[in-house]
Amino acid sequence: MAIEGSLQDVSMADICQLLAMGRKTGCLSVTDRSNFGYVYFENGRVIYASLLNRPDRIGELLVRNGVVTETQLHEAVAVQEERRGGTPVGEVLLERGAITTDDLHRFIRVQIEEAVYHLFSWSRGTFHFDADQRPEEEGFYLVDIPAESLLLEGARRVDEWSLIEKKVPSFDLVFEVVKNPSDDPDVELEERQLRILGLIDGERTVEEIVSASGMVEFDVGKGLYGLIQAGFVERTGRRIGVGPEPDEQLRQHLDLGVAFYRSGMLEDATREFNAVLQKDAENGSALHRLGLIAFRSRRFDDALRFFDRVPDAPDTRYVVHRNRALTLELLGRFDEALAALDRCEQARPGDRSVALARGVLLLQAGTPVDALEELGRYRDDPDLKRPSALYYASAVLGAAMVGEFDRAVALGREGLGLHPESGPLLVNTAAALEQRGDAQTAEALYARAVSLNPAPAQAHKALGDQAYDRGDLEQARIHYEKAVKIDPRLGDDVYLRLGTLAHGDAETDVARLLWRRALELNPSNEAVRAHLELIDQGR
Repeated sequence: MAIEGSLQDVSMADICQLLAMGRKTGCLSVTDRSNFGYVYFENGRVIYASLLNRPDRIGELLVRNGVVTETQLHEAVAVQEERRGGTPVGEVLLERGAITTDDLHRFIRVQIEEAVYHLFSWSRGTFHFDADQRPEEEGFYLVDIPAESLLLEGARRVDEWSLIEKKVPSFDLVFEVVKNPSDDPDVELEERQLRILGLIDGERTVEEIVSASGMVEFDVGKGLYGLIQAGFVERTGRRIGVGPEPDEQLRQHLDLGVAFYRSGMLEDATREFNAVLQKDAENGSALHRLGLIAFRSRRFDDALRFFDRVPDAPDTRYVVHRNRALTLELLGRFDEALAALDRCEQARPGDRSVALARGVLLLQAGTPVDALEELGRYRDDPDLKRPSALYYASAVLGAAMVGEFDRAVALGREGLGLHPESGPLLVNTAAALEQRGDAQTAEALYARAVSLNPAPAQAHKALGDQAYDRGDLEQARIHYEKAVKIDPRLGDDVYLRLGTLAHGDAETDVARLLWRRALELNPSNEAVRAHLELIDQGR
């Protein structure tokens, strides 16, 4: 159930407190004209947050805090640009061994906290909460922050900002040093004030000082406030902008559409992107996003039509064809999907992610030997430091499909050492163990998989199959029902067994419905058809 209202009636702090107390899961979106922010909750705890037009500055934060060098950052940015921005700079630094996962998560947590604190300062606009929404785009690192701690710190900052804003009312102001603190031996500045002081030159705006310092806005504002109060710094003017872009309204529609899309508000996003197309019918960003919306809504034919309308351009060719390939794969049009991946290869020669995508696609097409060859190309890339969970899950499946179960299990164990909470990898490794005759270890891996959030439907189905085979029909029913609740299109065989269990309990009408559902998924399933004929004859 959606929750919505006005910030003039309910403060952000009150909304967050309500969601925390109710242990809600979903996305809270906040809009104030062209300003947009969103906060994701899981069981009342904050797991992600972001603001429109406030770019992440992970690289700057890492440099300023001495975690990486300027050279390491520049090299990572160069790699990111080679990949057309498809990989966040923090992930590139992680791949190159410049930072640890703990470093990356620590500074991402800082950014997320700062986004929430900034939203607490909003007193106008509207909010909208959609339950059960989770971040879906790649590149999101999730955290786990108690909302209560954010509320306490947010309240303190709101109070302090009311003082800071009297001296620093806008971030486009320019300040200059009028008195050197080093001339007074009794003055001892804080570290952040020393850092800020070195950046004040009568030309930089406060916003540019924030960017150059790698510090968060609140700390810059607080440090600058102290320097002003002590008489070391004075305001000299305001940076005058050059005026709006030629079509500022179009850009705002596009930015809002992207923000709505990221928060899962697809109807609102569609409205904004359609507004863009009314002004520019060939706007590639709007067409691509509308294709993604259609894809997420499982309207795959519509998604293809939008992707095909995106103008061909070097900076978008790769990502559009990657999405076309995935859409065609889900439609079962494997040859066309492979052709789309060929276009990706042309756009980024030697990109290992294309080899991985091709390997996954070939598995779907039922050609595991070719798939393993492509997966090997991915694995053999000399720049690859840490193969992905998708690679391991696919390689395990491919090895099992060609009957190399020992190889499949070895790959699975190696992958689980790196990705212990990958549902598909747990399921595929367990399936390989079953094929090798180790049902007990397989069951333990399936049990680990169903403890994940979200749990893979296939793990519940596998546990259901194991219970069914050993005669524990009640446990089998429980797992089968959980499996189809997670994925209603899991397969005709699970509905066949559910129908059989219902028929055994004399639930004839339920059995008929379940078997008909199995036929909808696979009209050629003769076993299901025979069961329905018998039940219709009263047997």
